[in-house]
This record gives sequence, structure tokens and C-alpha cells, in this order.
Amino acid sequence: MTDHSKTIQGRTGPWEIVLGLEVHAQVASKSKLFSGAAVGFGAGPNEQVSLVDAAMPGMLPVLNGFCVEQAVKTGLGLKAQINLKSRFDRKNYFYPDLPQGYQISQFDQPIVGEGVVTVERDDGTTFDVRIERLHLEQDAGKSLHDQDPNATYVDLNRAGTALMEIVSKPDMRTSEEAAAYVKKLRTILVYLGTCDGDMEKGNLRADVNVSVCRPGDYEKFRETGSFSHLGTRCEIKNVNSYRYIQQAIEYEARRQIEILEDGGKVDQETRLFDPTKLETRSMRSKEEAHDYRYFPDPDLLPLILDPEWVKDLEATLPELPDAKKTRLQSQYGLSAYDAGVLIIESDRADYFEAAAKGRDAKLVSNWVTNELLSKLSSGGHEIANSPLPSSDIAQLVELIENGTISSKIAKEVFEHMWAGEGRPAEIVEKRGLVQINDTGAIEAAIDKLIAANPDKAAAVKEKPQAIGWFVGQVMKETGGKANPATVNDLLKSKLGL
Repeated sequence: MTDHSKTIQGRTGPWEIVLGLEVHAQVASKSKLFSGAAVGFGAGPNEQVSLVDAAMPGMLPVLNGFCVEQAVKTGLGLKAQINLKSRFDRKNYFYPDLPQGYQISQFDQPIVGEGVVTVERDDGTTFDVRIERLHLEQDAGKSLHDQDPNATYVDLNRAGTALMEIVSKPDMRTSEEAAAYVKKLRTILVYLGTCDGDMEKGNLRADVNVSVCRPGDYEKFRETGSFSHLGTRCEIKNVNSYRYIQQAIEYEARRQIEILEDGGKVDQETRLFDPTKLETRSMRSKEEAHDYRYFPDPDLLPLILDPEWVKDLEATLPELPDAKKTRLQSQYGLSAYDAGVLIIESDRADYFEAAAKGRDAKLVSNWVTNELLSKLSSGGHEIANSPLPSSDIAQLVELIENGTISSKIAKEVFEHMWAGEGRPAEIVEKRGLVQINDTGAIEAAIDKLIAANPDKAAAVKEKPQAIGWFVGQVMKETGGKANPATVNDLLKSKLGL
């Protein structure tokens, strides 16, 4: 059994990392959690703020039912317990971009309880991350420190935006596992349509809890459930890229190990990651943390869900990544790796399936995951708005299957397709790229080549692998259009192999 725990060698012996994540996912909704104000990226400062968001006197929150639906769908997608009764609480703290002086969140009665996410490592093995809870809460505004050297400005556009906070158990042991978990979580959310997963805009971001312990201590924690076996954890706030998650974890683990090996004590604190310096820095310590004084929000009734409504909602869920991967493997005969690449995005898998109808699915998969995705990436395109429709890839594969062109010529045809010169069949005809299957023409080229190189022809009998030189010369003579299989068969026959 492979040991996937990451042991870090310190001066005083080995250490291990223990990781838990709190992922904040912005709910895909056109309006905010407790007001009708619009949600969107790119609006001018304070252009998307209602009187409720600005905490004007007398304004009361009204729960957005669609956001509730999105949270329940997410819980179902995470194989989690849907709590038919939940409630909203006030989390009290002061910050300039929090006009109410409190955040409406959920504390001890969240809308979603325990669940599980199965995550695949780079080597193909999997591990489970237990979900502790998912709760709904409103986002705060944004303080702008770069608008004036002497003042801070506040933009409340984001204030009141609905967030789902997905809290994991401390089940990850390496920075790679943490990044893989967030990738998987993002894929599920995007499939469900409950979050767009745009990390660059901050619509999906993670608070990473890092602690270190000696080998064997984590197993004791799993056996007993007692956190006393683990080291003191530090929380790294608002990390919004897979690479930064890994870099932040690796720096923070080293920092904690050095403190402990020097005889010091790790303070439980909140830290920020600086991607320029590749280090974490203290934001606030536990001793300075606010007493949030949670209590039920008096303006919002408890949230009671109809079990039949939840059941009906579950029936409408789309095919999720794990199920789609299994189906692509069984239906199309794809490898686990190929299917895994295709299901990263639902649009990618849909594109493949449209192109694979009636075609060699493995060949279609190769063209989609290699040439097409490479071009899309370099051109800054998403597969949903690919310049090449799936029908063009299907036609290209058909031309290879029926022997009209070789795989090598297909690469040339693809370049012309990408340049916008037309459909594959049109390009092949216009540029005269049809594969030569006429054995007479190929045989004539081989005879001419053997006659001109009798010494090389004789040497092939002693060294059969030298036939590759003849294959290359015949392909060159025919402009790369000769059928490679026919060339090989005829050469072997004529050279006595």
C-alpha cells in the first residue's frame, strides 16, 4: 500500500502536515442573499448596493430562495446531509466594509451537514475528504487602500453577496492533496451550476488550516478524534489559486517546524499569503480575535425545507464528474486518465461526446485532449467557444479512419482548420492532401529507391530496424501522402524481411 503522507525532515526528526480547508464559493445568483441588488463583476464602485446592503435604518433582510436552492443542490452534489431545519445567526464584529456591524451567517444549525468528496491524486490513486458542513452567509464589502494616500475608500458592491462556506475535516496530508481537493470541489460546483468557480475574480477562494505533527500522531487523532494529538493550527486566509495554496502550505509548514525545533510555541493565528515573497505573514492572533457573539438573527425566521422539495431537487441534478468519468470509460472504452482529462469541464466532455458519435472514440479523445486543448489554451479560448465545432473534429477523424489521410497529414490539415481555411474535407481536396493508397505508385517509388541504394537494401537484412530509413525516403518522395502501413508492408516484401 502506497504511503501518501508527506514527511518533512527537520533537524530533530521527521514531521508531517495536517490540512483542513474552508472554501468560500460565491453562489451563482443574479441577486444578493438578502436583497434584490444585482451581483456582477466589473460594475463601478457602489453601483450594486441596495438600502439593505448599506444597512440603512429600518431595512430588513429578505432571504433569496434561489440561493437556498443552490446551497441544497451543492449539498446533494457533495453527498451530504441536508438539514431540513436551519437558521441564520448574526456574527458580530466591526470592520469599515461591514456596514451592519455584523455578518448574517449560520453557526450551529447550517443548511448542509456532513458529506464526502472523493479526490484523485496525480498517480491515479484516490482519497476521501470528509465535509463537516456547508453554510450560507453574506459577503462583506471591500476596502480600497490604493485610491488615495491619505484615505481608505469602501466599495459595497460585494456586500450581501451570497457565499457558501464549505468546511472540510483535516483529511489532507500534502499540499498536492489540498490543491487536488479544491480542483475537484470546483469541478463539482461548476457541473452543478451553483458557482462559476472563477478563482481569479475571487468567486472561489480557500482558507487553509495548517498544522504539523510527528509521524503517528495523525493516526492517533483519527482513532480518538482528539485534536490534542495534532499541532497548533494557523489559518491562511483567502488563497485564490491552486499554485498559491501549495506554496502557502509548504512555507507555513516549514515555518512551524522551525519554531518547534527551536523550542518555541506555534501561536494559533490568522495569516495571509504573499505570492510575491512566497511567504505567510501574521494578520491577527487568536488573542486579538473578535468575540463574535453569535446569536439567532431576530429578523429571519428559521429555514424549514420540505423533504419532497429536496427529493425533487435531487432528481434534477446533472450527471456529476465521478459518474460521467465512469460512463465515458464504459461507453467509449477510454482509459481512466483520458476520461479524467475530459470530465474536468462539462463542456469539454460534451464536446468530446458530440464528436465521438459514430467515430473511433479513442482517436477523437486524443485529438480533443491534445491538439485542440493545446490550441485553445494558447489562444485563450474556452472549449465552449472553440473556433472549431465538434463536427470538424469528427470529420477529421473520419478522414483518418477511411484512409483518406494519414495521421501525419491530419496534423497539417488541423493547422489549416485552425487558421480558418474551412472544413477538413475541403482542405484536403483544395490542398491535394489525399493519402496515396495506390500500391502501384508506392511500389514504383520503392523500386526506384532500392535500385539507387543497393548497399543499404542489403544491409537491412542484417539490421532490420534500418528499414526506417527507407520508410522515411518513400514518404519524402510522395510528399508524406503515401499510406504508411502500405509502405511498410511493401518494403518488407521487397527487402525480404
